Amino acid sequence: MIETGMIGEAFDVRTLANMNVALERVCKKAANGEAHPVRERIARQIIRCASNGKTTLGELTAAGQRAISRVASVASSQDRPRRTI
Repeated sequence: MIETGMIGEAFDVRTLANMNVALERVCKKAANGEAHPVRERIARQIIRCASNGKTTLGELTAAGQRAISRVASVASSQDRPRRTI
């Protein structure tokens, strides 16, 4: 995993720009996208995607959207009442 301080050294300028745009797009559309933990989770998924060589804006945005979908599914599963036997 790439440490936060190394991101600028690990990717070229175009990839960094795409990563930033993807992060902003996904966070803007998410209901709680400005919350730090959510934003961090999205960013980590985008970084992972770029680290795997998928660096187009579309690929990075899709990775961020998958992260937000996971956050939403975890949150909804935590809201469900637990069954007792």
